[in-house]
Amino acid sequence: MLTAKQHELICFIHDRLAETGVSPSFEEMKDALDLKSKSGVHRLISALEERAFIRRLPNRARALEVLRMPERPTPHRKGVARIVSKAEIARTMPEPANDVLEIPLHGRIAAGVPIEAIEGQSSLSVPAALLGNGDHYALEVAGDSMVEAGILDGDYALIRRTETARDGEIVVALIEDSEATLKYFRREGAMIRLDPANRAYDPQRYAPAQVRVQGRLAGLLRRYD
Repeated sequence: MLTAKQHELICFIHDRLAETGVSPSFEEMKDALDLKSKSGVHRLISALEERAFIRRLPNRARALEVLRMPERPTPHRKGVARIVSKAEIARTMPEPANDVLEIPLHGRIAAGVPIEAIEGQSSLSVPAALLGNGDHYALEVAGDSMVEAGILDGDYALIRRTETARDGEIVVALIEDSEATLKYFRREGAMIRLDPANRAYDPQRYAPAQVRVQGRLAGLLRRYD
């Protein structure tokens, strides 16, 4: 039997994988569960691993696989859980696609300080299974301020076009219509705060009129030489 927080976390991970195909970051999990620190997330992840509900995929950053799911409580059976097989989970996930899509590649985007947004004419071949619904484009990551979210210099960030964002989502933010950066999006009073995922960098704060969301992170591609 899972605790309430363990149940909440595995449902959050499962839903995010079903939506984007990418595991949520520890920061996103912390915010979703209203925890005070990421150490609480680590403890919950370890407990779910010990109970064989999830596993961490080796040699891949922020990669989790849901092995089985407790049944979500219903109004008639509150608190009653049933183990759902991996096959049943697979039926709820997006069908894998073997085809490859060509999406626009719009230059490099800073994961550190903002840099000028580059609109290039190149394209990137991406497995369709990584994208999901919506219109997408790619940006090459420059910098190291998102390393704690598993986003490294030289990665290709796959971005779903959108002009809105929820707190805790990783977005492409266009600053004063001239500079773009990849950061966690948060509202802080009357300001917009763009948070890095690297303790060496400070958050960036802007008035709402200075920031336009250009898309939300949908996935990553990494090349190994």
